[in-house]
Amino acid sequence: MLGVIVLAHGSRDPLWRAPIESVAQQIARGDASAVVSCAYLELCEPDIATAARQLVAQGATRIRVLPLFFGMGKHAREDLPQRMADLGAAHPGTAFELLPTAGEDPRLTALLAKIALETTA
Repeated sequence: MLGVIVLAHGSRDPLWRAPIESVAQQIARGDASAVVSCAYLELCEPDIATAARQLVAQGATRIRVLPLFFGMGKHAREDLPQRMADLGAAHPGTAFELLPTAGEDPRLTALLAKIALETTA
């Protein structure tokens, strides 16, 4: 079973989470057989280890991590590979895949450019 973790930095402001949770909801609607969770690096819960543990408990045997970071900063370059290694060690029967950061996807950058150039009525 596929599990997906939508990973973001985190914020103390509860309204900040709404777009991250929206992405998770859209993933769940797109594949009803997948189990989906949000996770945060800091400032709010759950963290990535907790989210992975919950997905494994729900039957996920393959977990994809989607980092909602626009650039390839220190978190994406250094912290995430270490956390992915930790997840693999904690759940040896589960395959983990770290997807590129959202900002590295040319479809997203093209969409943002399109949004910037749209005329609003």
